[in-house]
Amino acid sequence: MLGLTLLPICIAATLSVLEAINAANSSSSMFSKETIALFSGYLVWLGIWFFLPRPAKSYILAHELTHAISGFLFGAKVSNLNVSSKGGSVSLTKTNLWIILSPYFIPFYTIIIIVAYLITGIFINPVPLKLLWVFLVGFTWSFHACFTLNSLMIRQPDIHMYGRIFSYVIIYCLNLAVVALWMIFTTEVSAAGIYESLQAHTISIYTLLYHQGIQAVNTAIRVVKRLSM
Repeated sequence: MLGLTLLPICIAATLSVLEAINAANSSSSMFSKETIALFSGYLVWLGIWFFLPRPAKSYILAHELTHAISGFLFGAKVSNLNVSSKGGSVSLTKTNLWIILSPYFIPFYTIIIIVAYLITGIFINPVPLKLLWVFLVGFTWSFHACFTLNSLMIRQPDIHMYGRIFSYVIIYCLNLAVVALWMIFTTEVSAAGIYESLQAHTISIYTLLYHQGIQAVNTAIRVVKRLSM
């Protein structure tokens, strides 16, 4: 029920990101060197995904490590990490929504690239080959997106633990949040602009649904009264 209640937020978030993309196109910032490098990395991985053998074990390792690190951050004890080309597992002494779903919205290798970039910046300023770093962010982000979509097409115990609708809503919205962050960092789109758009669309959609619901209830009441006469 909570998943169904949150579904309109998915629509609002989608409209907000599309508006941000349109705004970036209008200001030509979508065609900045950084944005081109980001999407070049994304497209290169797509080429690998469709035309070369897929490194499934690398994704499974990232998936289980994300569970493990998320669990550790929430105070769980981690043990028995197993990874193979057919699947993986990790034992945790506690779990919650974020631990279970984190691999589906946290791009593990992208985080590694970003952390490596920040650490390099401590010792070398400015960081050399900035566009290469941005390219690697796009490449690893595309890796995450492709494997995540592929894994969600298969029955996942993680998803069923909190219900499919609720889990899909959380995963979809948080992945859109990642897209919004890339837009903020690589174009002239502002965080405030995306937030205001999201707020406006959310209020508009829930208001529309409320009025439609009231209208449906009134219609049902009139039908019942006619049938009872």
